[in-house]
This record gives sequence, structure tokens and C-alpha cells, in this order.
Amino acid sequence: MTDGWHKSSYSNTGSQCVEVRETPAGADVRDTVNRDAGHLSFPATEWRALLAAETR
Repeated sequence: MTDGWHKSSYSNTGSQCVEVRETPAGADVRDTVNRDAGHLSFPATEWRALLAAETR
């Protein structure tokens, strides 16, 4: 079960992968190699701004 986590499409095939879980409050990001280390949480406004910047 992934609990809503999915691997970033920008992650490479090596050891530099991140997973993202979108939530009503924003998004959580974690390292795929060390999932138990916790995650970073981004408020919805900041997450949307990051996604918009990536598509420019």
C-alpha cells in the first residue's frame, strides 16, 4: 500500500528519488531511500507556486 505516495516523475533511476503525497493542506515530500526519516510538508499555496514555476 502506498498511502497516497507516488514517485516524482523527475526522479532518476539512481538513489536520488523523492516521493510526493498531496494532502488537503498541501503536499508532503520524502526520500525514497530513507522513508522512515520523515517528510517535509509544504502548504498548499507554496506547493501550487512550485508546480507553476516548474511549468514555465
